[in-house]
Amino acid sequence: QVQLEESGGGLVQAGDSLRLSCAVSGRTFASYTMGWFRQAPGKEREFVSCIRWSGAATYYSDSVKGRFAISRDNAKDTVYLLTNNLKPEDTAVYYCAVSRISIATMPSEYEYWGPGTQVTVSS
Repeated sequence: QVQLEESGGGLVQAGDSLRLSCAVSGRTFASYTMGWFRQAPGKEREFVSCIRWSGAATYYSDSVKGRFAISRDNAKDTVYLLTNNLKPEDTAVYYCAVSRISIATMPSEYEYWGPGTQVTVSS
């Protein structure tokens, strides 16, 4: 069983930055993808970014490309999402998840999920 726990969310103003963290524990896979998703009230969960645990290949949604940066620290089993120049439309619960698929951008491709961390951006 894999456990994930997000942290780092909060209430910020437009233009501010936050660094979200996702700590992974329990059984780990030899090679897997870590993803970040977000879900705003009344909307579907949407892909934000993902990174291969080995190889460092990264992918971003068009809505965050150039503003967000995903990274990982293998020694700490932790994945980060640096969110810069935040906008009110970035307000959502942010989730991290684990997938065994190399390039995974759909929620259905992820097997394990954290409980989420709230990010609220005021204008």
